[in-house]
Amino acid sequence: MTKRWLAALPVYNEAGYVNHVLDEVLKYAPDVLAVNDGSNDGTGKLLDQRSDISVIHHDKNHGYGAALRTAFQYAIDEGYEIIVTLDCDGQHQPKRIPQFVSACKNVDIVSGSRYLKKYDGDSVPPAQRLLINKQITKTINDLFHWNLTDTFCGFKAYRIEAVAKLDITVDGYAMPLELWTQAAMLGMRILEVPVPLIYLDEKRSFGGALDDGSLRLTYYNKVIDQSIKAMLDRGYALPIEATPFCVECP
Repeated sequence: MTKRWLAALPVYNEAGYVNHVLDEVLKYAPDVLAVNDGSNDGTGKLLDQRSDISVIHHDKNHGYGAALRTAFQYAIDEGYEIIVTLDCDGQHQPKRIPQFVSACKNVDIVSGSRYLKKYDGDSVPPAQRLLINKQITKTINDLFHWNLTDTFCGFKAYRIEAVAKLDITVDGYAMPLELWTQAAMLGMRILEVPVPLIYLDEKRSFGGALDDGSLRLTYYNKVIDQSIKAMLDRGYALPIEATPFCVECP
């Protein structure tokens, strides 16, 4: 029996992309949710003009993690079994959504990786962002005995049963680090699948001082440390060996 699932997109100031991306997502997803995270460029009005998706508006910009937290809660409240998350800036290909849903039947989290496989036409990633991704990914792997290859890809699928066990508190772009910490210490099963490397907004802001790479790296490490402490305080331990983790390369 096919599980009931939802595609969810955090949206912030994507007036130039939002309708095209949503049109593509609707080709592959039965139900679609857009979380408008306080956009001020007309994105909210464009979303309200659509009758083919569900929309939740944040009164102001709270951050990427906060938008995903809203999507997770919606999926839980509405009784979905799987949620697929992808960005609304054209950097994720909606045609790959069914692959994520199918892969999520036997694991807790399916995570896209832009570094598992080379595709024709792949972008050249901004050097600083690639370096930070590599450094943080190594830290995550060393801590949790994983072989993750892409810490920050937002194209994911989650079993709602697993989502309900998470306690995401980080509002911004560091949310995946709290996610990985909790997933590892809860013993969740992880699967990576390759996706093309597409960068359309190389100058994206991470918010004020975090646009400085060295400050951002320091902050990311701090989030990891705080997330581990929070899990230890809840009675969970760092894993001695890796939980089931696999890589799918079609």
